[in-house]
Amino acid sequence: MNYIITHKTTYRYFEPVSLCYNIARLIPRNTDKQVCKNLHIRIHPKPDIIHEYEDFFGNRVMYFSIEKEHSSLSVTVTSEIEKTTTPAIDMGLYNNTTAEEVKKELLDNREGGAEIWQYTLETPMTAWNDEIQAYALESFSPGRPLFDAARELMTRIYQDFEFEPGATTIATPLSTVMRERKGVCQDFAHLAIACIRSQGLPARYLSGYIETISPAGGEKLIGADASHAWFSVYISSMGWVEFDPTNNMLPTEQHITIGWGRDYADIAPLKGIILSSGQHELAVSVHVEREGQNTR
Repeated sequence: MNYIITHKTTYRYFEPVSLCYNIARLIPRNTDKQVCKNLHIRIHPKPDIIHEYEDFFGNRVMYFSIEKEHSSLSVTVTSEIEKTTTPAIDMGLYNNTTAEEVKKELLDNREGGAEIWQYTLETPMTAWNDEIQAYALESFSPGRPLFDAARELMTRIYQDFEFEPGATTIATPLSTVMRERKGVCQDFAHLAIACIRSQGLPARYLSGYIETISPAGGEKLIGADASHAWFSVYISSMGWVEFDPTNNMLPTEQHITIGWGRDYADIAPLKGIILSSGQHELAVSVHVEREGQNTR
């Protein structure tokens, strides 16, 4: 199954910009579930310097600078992704793996498990308080299978919180999200991660896309036509298992991954520094299309 993803970001500046430095994480990474077969990047104005590398988490990063005066910046990334069909989850493989067993495994292998251990640590965007910890404990009771607890947490967030674009910004703290009970996919992923880490367990943030139209031609999934976010939990002997609290589902072949990190800050699509005295406007558009199925 192949997808064509077009992600366009446009900045319009009220005053001329003489210099800008940018870091983009817009290139989907290769995983055991997907391969980026083709990629086309169009940047206007043309960069004076452009360089691609892998970051600490293995995500594909593009650095570029524009060292001449310009009044707008447009970055369009078109990628062709081949997805493998996600097999049904075999509950028998980890049905009895508890949170306590995962924590013991990490403690017994602190040196070898450092890559996983880092995802247990609190970050500014996943900071928890007593209210968040209490919310987590409703699902993470002692001795309960970790998969069951994470899946229930996902469902509770879906039921307890309203998806409302514009209700928050990326700077909105989780304490506000808890109080207002609304937000967007980034908030729900951060909240789930904060809950899981409050229990001393590893969880990571994933950024990517969802197919715009469901296979049956039904309604769009929430988060379509924009960047999407979800989370994963480390479960012994299975590795990282993904959950989408915005749609209350285990991610399938409809989910396309750009990359992952500890929180949004590690995998922000585009960020940079400009030399200018004015304000700017931002417009972002995303289109995900299954190859051979024109949904425009």
